[in-house]
Amino acid sequence: MSDPGDPAARAGRRIAGWVGAGARDVASGLARGVAGGVRWPDHEVRRVQRRTLGTLVVAQSLGGIGITIGIAVAAILAEDLSGSESLAGLAQTSQVLGTALASFLLAHLMGRRGRRPGLVLGYVVGAAGAALCVVAGVVEMFPLLLVGATLLGATTAANNQSRYTATDLAPPDRRARSLSLVVWATTIGAVAGPNLTGVAGRAARAMGLPGLTGPFLFGLLGILAAGLVVAVFLRPDPLMVAREAALDRGVSTGRTSTSWARVREVIRQRPAVRAGVAALALGHGVMIAVMVMTPLHMHHGGATLEVIGVVISVHVLGMFAFAPVVGWAADRFGRPPVLTAGALVLFLALFLSGSSPAGASTTIGVGLFLLGLGWSLCNVAASTLLSESAPLDARTDVQGAADLVMGLVAAAAGVVAGLVMDGFGYVALNLFAAVLVTGVATAAEVARRTTQRGHRGADTPAL
Repeated sequence: MSDPGDPAARAGRRIAGWVGAGARDVASGLARGVAGGVRWPDHEVRRVQRRTLGTLVVAQSLGGIGITIGIAVAAILAEDLSGSESLAGLAQTSQVLGTALASFLLAHLMGRRGRRPGLVLGYVVGAAGAALCVVAGVVEMFPLLLVGATLLGATTAANNQSRYTATDLAPPDRRARSLSLVVWATTIGAVAGPNLTGVAGRAARAMGLPGLTGPFLFGLLGILAAGLVVAVFLRPDPLMVAREAALDRGVSTGRTSTSWARVREVIRQRPAVRAGVAALALGHGVMIAVMVMTPLHMHHGGATLEVIGVVISVHVLGMFAFAPVVGWAADRFGRPPVLTAGALVLFLALFLSGSSPAGASTTIGVGLFLLGLGWSLCNVAASTLLSESAPLDARTDVQGAADLVMGLVAAAAGVVAGLVMDGFGYVALNLFAAVLVTGVATAAEVARRTTQRGHRGADTPAL
């Protein structure tokens, strides 16, 4: 057994907080590794984490343009091509469904090859989807638009996985803040994107293309730039570093392929993981259901594309701009209180947006801002909760499964949103979303009781 005062043993304990599982095994294992030469001591882990966060911030800023610039016109283009209001939500729903499917595939690839190949593939597929959306508008083919939107969802999946990438090497007391920094970075491109809607439309018309295809063309450029940044600068791969650091100290890193049996086992045994997945999926479903139909609600009231773009920008501002504060709160006060606050903010948002008239109004702007803020509270807290509650050998599996469930729930919510909007109106849509928020509140309470009963140690292993 190593001497507790030995420098190698002390190094083992330090890195145990960064990349370890069982602290006792980690310390002794790493102490042996230091004696033989450790490739990833704690100061090197910190260096890689700083580089990782910097790369992700730039990539998210660029990728945010590709994700959000088409949001303001997706439903309008879908209605124009399909000739049906009830089918208008299918474009965004297809993108959400594509995100869900891509989350599974990217998680599988990341588990085998690391974060960088998965993120790059997501951006490449998303760029192809944006290109197909442009072609669909030119040839006026609604099915092709749905195919393009589905592929475009891979960009969202890549951006979602980026937030988990930020936690691979983060110390336990800064996990939520590291995750939230990457979420915040989306603000730059995400807020700029919808505001470029009018400019993109004019640019498309100047090129002889339909005006509604312009935002997708601009988004294509942003997505390609994000993929290039990741491909060049996300080196070394943070997930590979975490695994190599574990191997240095003789700790098994588990499988390198997706095992759904293991995911089911983790979800069944760990209440915090169940609560995190439920809050993440339902909170995202609420946001998608209302957001995709709001441009149509405003359009029917005579609002211009520029005004719709401003409202969506305000909504996206709420989603991402305050993420660092949310991350700080989640680290300071815990994940369950932040989830509860998210549910309360979502209830208020639905009340305001549901009571707003068609067209442009201050009420709908405030409602959409709070809808984004409520989503941010739920997303940051739930993502951190499920990531830290999953064991190392199943972490990428659980993250991929959580994003898959989140996407499927959001896709279903988008389909129902179109039907409710067509049959009963915008007020009924917000009432439907409020039902989903009750699930978020319930998940927050489950997480709180789990922590109070002393399960936190079992559910939040160090990484």
